[in-house]
Amino acid sequence: MNDDVFSFTESGGATENLLNSYEYLIEISQQLNSTLDLSALLHKIISAAERLTDTEAASIMLLDPKTGDLRFEITSNLNPNETDSIVVPMEGSTAGWIVQHGEPRVIEDVTKEPSHYHGVDDRLAFETRNLLGVPMRTHNKVIGVLQALNKHNDQRFNEQDIKILTTLASQAAIAIENARLFQQSDFIAEMVHELRTPLVALKASTALMLRPDLPEDRRVDIIHDMQSETERLISMTSDFLNLARLESGRAQLDKTDFDMQKLIRESVNVVQQQASDKDINVVITGGNFVVSGDRGKIKQVLLNLLTNAIKYNREKGTIAIALRPNQDQQDKSFVEVSVKDTGYGISKDNQQHMFQKFYRVANTAGFTQGTGLGLVISKHIVEAHKGAIWMESQEGVGSTFHFTLPLAQKY
Repeated sequence: MNDDVFSFTESGGATENLLNSYEYLIEISQQLNSTLDLSALLHKIISAAERLTDTEAASIMLLDPKTGDLRFEITSNLNPNETDSIVVPMEGSTAGWIVQHGEPRVIEDVTKEPSHYHGVDDRLAFETRNLLGVPMRTHNKVIGVLQALNKHNDQRFNEQDIKILTTLASQAAIAIENARLFQQSDFIAEMVHELRTPLVALKASTALMLRPDLPEDRRVDIIHDMQSETERLISMTSDFLNLARLESGRAQLDKTDFDMQKLIRESVNVVQQQASDKDINVVITGGNFVVSGDRGKIKQVLLNLLTNAIKYNREKGTIAIALRPNQDQQDKSFVEVSVKDTGYGISKDNQQHMFQKFYRVANTAGFTQGTGLGLVISKHIVEAHKGAIWMESQEGVGSTFHFTLPLAQKY
């Protein structure tokens, strides 16, 4: 262990403080074990870490089970989307050392510690003075690192801090694994349920195709139906994979600066034939805005919204796409995109569920149903860009979906 990890003999006051801390730890452990929402769970853990170690901030880095990368999952007082692309190197970082050795580490002055990785501070505009990091261990493996940063009043980390944070990290690691398993099982159950319908349809179609008395024209119709169901299965599995990557944080943003209006026109061209089939007119208004983001993923958001606007629109309807400065952002550093249709609208009861997985409005107008994941995927993508997405709708009038994206700094 590093020389900066100190050992102390507990005094009576320290013992009393330790007992008080463990009383709180028992309380917070009960909360962690009953929380299956991963985001809420992570917030509870860093809040408890700050309180138990009397520090300014705390952070959690987790190992990506697929790539083995150590990624920032959450840190105090920052939006999780600001940390989701930060990979901490295993070599040449304190957190990497903790994962590899499975031991706690105290750095009393990071300016004098060569192994401290300053890249995170630079990205987050945060100045780390000192830190205590402990491994997050479940049974026989380390899944990440819990860090407490900047002890208040220039105090030094002591043995009580190490013991209490290590205990919290162990409880937290188990709770995180439970939440992950719950999310996986819940998602898999929903996915299997959604896949079952087209698979049953394909099974019935193949049974019909085997009938020797099946008329040729009916055989052709069944083949077309099978092609349609197969395409639907491919679309569904693609959506499942996209959402799984976004929710796990494995889908990283490939950010560039690009012309948003040009991307909108490009996306409209993709769906133009679908709009023409229903005699729907598409109108684009607003100026040119240079956006900073993942162009491919933003195009996916636009195509999701445009496809919905066509699918749930009226014959000879209109889709209005508008670009404008986002008036809700005081720093004016965001652009707002809106996609408005003249369709049947969505009831207020349904509106509150529109960004939930697999949710679809009751199909009363004969529309082809999708996977129910398009808006959820769009929400993840927009929020990963630090933007927001929301909707307005009135039954019988139509719906408008809005989202915001950061402008390029040079714009």
